[in-house]
Amino acid sequence: MTRTVHCVMLKREAPGLDRPPYPGALGQRIFEEVSKEAWARWVGHQTMLMNEYRLTPVDPKARKFLEQEMEKFFFGEGSGLPEDYRPPG
Repeated sequence: MTRTVHCVMLKREAPGLDRPPYPGALGQRIFEEVSKEAWARWVGHQTMLMNEYRLTPVDPKARKFLEQEMEKFFFGEGSGLPEDYRPPG
């Protein structure tokens, strides 16, 4: 049986994640309020941020930045694009 959530991004019922994707309270909130489809959108956005800002996940400052952007992406004003970002293609 597929677990569903009322996704904060999609504004509708959609299949939910199988487990919290991030530790702590933020991960639990994402698990409860974000769909698999919205999470996939975040993963793509996060990859772009890591590439554009040349972030490494082992750097604590980079992890903190990405956590803040993730919270904005789902529950805030949205995570913006880097100033000089040009989409591929």
